[in-house]
Amino acid sequence: MDQNWSRRVLDTDGSHKERRNGSGPGEVQMCQSILPCHANHQGELGAGQLLKWIDIIACLAAERHAGMACVTASVDDIQFEETVRVGQVINIKARVNRAFNTSMEVGIYVTVQDVLSGVTERVCVAFSTFVTKPSGTHKVSLRPLDVQGSVEGMLEHSLASERRRLRLYNEQSFKNLIKDYYNLQDKGLYSRKPIAALVSTELTRVESIELVLPPHANHHGNTFGGQIMAWMENVATVAASRLCGYYPSLGAVDMFRFRGPSSVGDRLVFKAMVNNAFQTSVEVGVRVEAYNCEEWNKGTPRHINSASMIYYIPGRDGEQQTFPDVTYTTLDGERRFLGAIVRKRIRMARKHILYSRDEGPISVPWDRSNQVYLGYNNVAALTVLAGKRGWEASNINDKLADLRLRPQWDKNYLSCEEVEKADEEETIYHIKCATVNGGKSRDFVFLLSKRQPCKNGDPYVIALRSVTVATVPPEENSIRSEAKCAGFVIHEMGFLTCKVSYYNQVTSGVLPYVEGNLAGWSKSMEETAMSCISFLERDVLNTEF
Repeated sequence: MDQNWSRRVLDTDGSHKERRNGSGPGEVQMCQSILPCHANHQGELGAGQLLKWIDIIACLAAERHAGMACVTASVDDIQFEETVRVGQVINIKARVNRAFNTSMEVGIYVTVQDVLSGVTERVCVAFSTFVTKPSGTHKVSLRPLDVQGSVEGMLEHSLASERRRLRLYNEQSFKNLIKDYYNLQDKGLYSRKPIAALVSTELTRVESIELVLPPHANHHGNTFGGQIMAWMENVATVAASRLCGYYPSLGAVDMFRFRGPSSVGDRLVFKAMVNNAFQTSVEVGVRVEAYNCEEWNKGTPRHINSASMIYYIPGRDGEQQTFPDVTYTTLDGERRFLGAIVRKRIRMARKHILYSRDEGPISVPWDRSNQVYLGYNNVAALTVLAGKRGWEASNINDKLADLRLRPQWDKNYLSCEEVEKADEEETIYHIKCATVNGGKSRDFVFLLSKRQPCKNGDPYVIALRSVTVATVPPEENSIRSEAKCAGFVIHEMGFLTCKVSYYNQVTSGVLPYVEGNLAGWSKSMEETAMSCISFLERDVLNTEF
């Protein structure tokens, strides 16, 4: 088994590339040979068993950093990319990416190796959030993670804060989109009920009960989170199979949220039902309720977990089979049906924005429903770009987060207009640029995302990328150009001094403005930098060149 940490990270062009480095401090590894007892009736590793192992390894990594007991708070979306079969070897690695005040993010990387061929494939990447469980009632502040000297560690440390932001905004984004759909329905612009439905989602309803015994508990006495996830996967699979009449495979999980603990002796009731079907995939919603003896007699459950799971039917020649159309017959079914549509929209936006490759235009359509994911992609891409070696740093003022000031020092900017201010951190600008070599003038539509440092030592980030906005269509007398990734990463060096690095990934739209510098017959970039320094000196700001 390859003992190097192998990790796909979002590159500046939106693609994924392998990054490797040796096992660092704080990394925990698990290696398992897949036996028949781990597999389902088809000889494939059960997704529930894999979720157990993921939770174990993530908890051990969290406790290694915290030095005390930790419990799972949530598990981010997981995309399962490869099927693991009996006889293969699975390797799971986990390490803490970032420690916040009382919580920490743990990154988990899962690979599978074929023993005979030696080929290793990625199974999934997961991110779990853990919180400490101190022995007393007092709160414990986690020590910061030391990532000095590790490029990979520093990169994940920076991206962890953006992923945390996504988690906090995800629920609000869901509520906003649900509200939009209801508003459209009230205006008669959207019909929520399918016209030619065949199967009622009520027919897929599954309920199962489990008694928590000592073997199901973790080393703290609470019900093991991985065991709960495995039980959830079991009832979800049954619900999906009732719709398709076949053996479905779990393709993805749309975030586990642990709302409260349970312990030995509790009765756990698992409720699953198909929420909606989308031709080749189906979403199953799972809810977990816990009862102790008294609550069981009174019929007053505790809601301790929820998740949505995405299934597909493996077909021949790699083609996925289709699911029957579904409809709802109750108000709860309608809520689930509509919620599945919204979650799919969020997943598709997230997949397109966060993992898009060079298959078309660089610009991504802008609207407030995808603001959170665009902002994440914008900042993450710049963070990855800044993590590459060989850059030369120049210094600029963090006040340049307002692009309307840039024409004062950048001769390539003829004008800059604010198109839309989404909030204090995201703004859309329309920039008109000078002509180059006698050709047409060019213009750009940029999303600017700025992020304040989360703690001392973190940089202030100003990220730019092209977006498309309906209110700013291309003009006939200019060329609409695009920028993939650009911006500033600002580090505080002292009380009155900061060091800011400027990055710009060259695209066909940007190339005309820098090709002279690249060829060596122009010094326009140096001249622009000097003009910027002069502009900053008027503000009496110390800079380190």
